[in-house]
Parts: sequence; structure tokens; C-alpha cells
Amino acid sequence: MARVTAEDCLMRVPNRYLLVHVTAKRVRQMREGAQYLVHSPKNEEIVIALREIAAGKIHIEEKQSEDTDET
Repeated sequence: MARVTAEDCLMRVPNRYLLVHVTAKRVRQMREGAQYLVHSPKNEEIVIALREIAAGKIHIEEKQSEDTDET
């Protein structure tokens, strides 16, 4: 993959806001020592994170909120 675009990532993530959130979280993980999931020499963490998302290496788990209205 020569270039990574937002459109490549949006095929895996439902919207741009979530894409920004997931990318930022992954960059933090890499800066704390997490292993890279794709081979991408000479790139910054943000580019590597976007490449991982576009390649489908990052999966988003939706938390189910526990909205119980007990009155």
C-alpha cells in the first residue's frame, strides 16, 4: 500500500469521528510499547496506525451501555 487515505479507513470504521478516536488510541498504544501490526518502515506512528486500520488489523468493539432506569 503506497498511500493510506481516510476513505480506505472509512471502509473499516463507520464514521470520521470514530476514526480519529481509534487512531489516537492506537498511536498512544504504540508509544507505550505496543508492537506494530503492519510493516511500515520510516513512517510515523499516526501513519502506521492508519495503515493498520485500513488493513483491517484493528477491530472496534462496541460497548453496550447499561442504561437501566430504575425509578
